[in-house]
Amino acid sequence: MEVIAGVFSSRASAEAYVERVRALGVSPEHLHILMPENASSLGTAVETTDAEQPGIGAAIGGVLGGGAFAGLSAIGSILIPGVGPVVAIGAVLAATALGAIGGAAAGQKLDEQLETGLPADELFVYRDALRRGRTVVFVATEEADEAQPLRDLLFEYGAESVDAARERWWLGLRDAAQEEYRADGRDFSLVEPTYREGFEAAQIPALDGRPYAEVRDILRRHYPECDNEAFRIGYERGAKHRRDTDAGHAHEAHGTTTLL
Repeated sequence: MEVIAGVFSSRASAEAYVERVRALGVSPEHLHILMPENASSLGTAVETTDAEQPGIGAAIGGVLGGGAFAGLSAIGSILIPGVGPVVAIGAVLAATALGAIGGAAAGQKLDEQLETGLPADELFVYRDALRRGRTVVFVATEEADEAQPLRDLLFEYGAESVDAARERWWLGLRDAAQEEYRADGRDFSLVEPTYREGFEAAQIPALDGRPYAEVRDILRRHYPECDNEAFRIGYERGAKHRRDTDAGHAHEAHGTTTLL
């Protein structure tokens, strides 16, 4: 199964894309949507499950509005570490992959594709997008010839690609990383790709920001450069960034739940 993912800056663009995809015959079970719970809202409540938390129905109704996302139903409000409350629409697997509380742990081994078909080393891109108030749409397809047309439509509706979102994320962190690295008398320009690889590896949910020494054997199976000093430093600083980000959002959530 291949999963096409797009990051939308507006809910309206995401909804228009989903409606177009549905018109092409993509079934609802192949559509997964995640959006911040505080997204702009209109209209009335949509159908939700009996298992949702108290008060969630009204919150989801306020976020989605009547008939949003081609009639797809929300499954509830979830808390994704480092992101905060997120509304999931037909997105149980995608939400679980991102570490949502209430779902089973996902991505325990880096060499396993997640149940959603999302590569483990891309998940932090979607977390960051949600943190910035974006809407993320996943479309799963089992037919190779269906993937490219769906991917092309993403750009037609103004979605940002995963690669572009990944670059934007790194550009927002690069200057601080470079300054800190140079402060130790090192030349960042010579090691940036290796440093960045380590920094990104630390964002993988299965590693959970654990210290380098604890996960070194796992990293060695997947990153040939993992014993390189620049990789190690990048990983350690990336792990601190992940912990700090998650802690900051946990504080903003007023301690309403425990992060995974």
